[in-house]
Amino acid sequence: MAGPLQLAFVNYKKDSYIVVEGKPTADRFFIIRQGKVRIFKDVEVVEEEGSIVGPGDFFGVVSTMSSHSQIETAQALTDVTLISVIKDQYGQLIQNNTPVAMKIILQFSKRMRYLDEALTRLTLKSTAQEDASHLYKVAEYYTRQSQYNQAYYAYHQYIKYCPRGENVNKARELMMKIGPYAQGVKLDYKADEFNRVYPKDSMICSEGEPGEELFIIQKGTVKITKIVNNNEVLLAVLKSGDIFGEMALLESKPRAACAVAYEECHVMAVNRVNFERMVSTQPQIVARLTTLLAERIWFIYKQLANTLITDPIGRMYDALLIQLEKNRVPISNASYTFDFGPKELVNMVGIPQNDGVLVLRKLMENKKIQIVKDKDKDRIHAMEVAEISKQTEYFRKMQKIDKARREGGIWNASFK
Repeated sequence: MAGPLQLAFVNYKKDSYIVVEGKPTADRFFIIRQGKVRIFKDVEVVEEEGSIVGPGDFFGVVSTMSSHSQIETAQALTDVTLISVIKDQYGQLIQNNTPVAMKIILQFSKRMRYLDEALTRLTLKSTAQEDASHLYKVAEYYTRQSQYNQAYYAYHQYIKYCPRGENVNKARELMMKIGPYAQGVKLDYKADEFNRVYPKDSMICSEGEPGEELFIIQKGTVKITKIVNNNEVLLAVLKSGDIFGEMALLESKPRAACAVAYEECHVMAVNRVNFERMVSTQPQIVARLTTLLAERIWFIYKQLANTLITDPIGRMYDALLIQLEKNRVPISNASYTFDFGPKELVNMVGIPQNDGVLVLRKLMENKKIQIVKDKDKDRIHAMEVAEISKQTEYFRKMQKIDKARREGGIWNASFK
């Protein structure tokens, strides 16, 4: 049995830097007991609430729980007293103070939704539609792509949640038409069916539909996507142990993305009642959820920074490097095969498919980047991981030089 939770109190003088953006892997986060702290980034891609935080607020959780570098700087605006929480203590913190854990999770969920919407605006020059009527557009997209499992599911959910919608009759007709080609579609489960199996390419949930459950992957992989401007944007490929669907459950809002079984997938569904019970009885699940949300927030900040790179090839290299960092792949001369193919890479960086073909052709002029067949899917393969890091650094340097030139300060640009 774990011993009592021992938390350290630390003091910082006014104007002191508590954490610094870019600092390597963090091992602790802070809860403010007294005073005020300013949170900021070197480059603010999007404006966020909560740049000034006070007693009861926390910071440094994203980097600590994701075990990545610091994504922001925290500076004391006044003399402050902080509670220092080491990552390994988080499970005990949940058991001793469930409201703190729920506050972190709810704030993370809200932050994720805001950042996701911002990324959609920046990469796709559009806003995501968050209501059940969007299900029809999702279904239309998959019908055009001849992906009938996903289309059938989305039409069904549209009829279910928009029974008086203007396209209901058309949706019924199209379901009849594509029904023979939709194999293994899973539509409605009973409330007490917690363990579920989804065949490859079947939709687990769709953006726009109400979210009444979160899912824990027990076996297989799940593709998380969003349909915007008639394009499918790949947000993530999740694997065994990962959790998805939590934002809709926690905030009682429509789902913000689609989840599709990338291969046959076994999941455990957790409804709101069961989740509230898990918070107090299974701290390891809550700790895992916090870690996953922290990972996603760290990842989306990297994606937002990617939007600042103007050269589309540079953005592609940077997107690949972000994936390597996310998966903690060492930068070496070893090879690596990504979980996605060229089409998904184009969608990741928000390039229209027609332009994307030309950019990909240019990218493939680098003989160390290849497309390989794996599990009947095209996947991007790097013959040397270090090549991606090298190319990304080159394009980032060119970006800095170009920015300095446009600002009239070319001679002050850093060539390091």
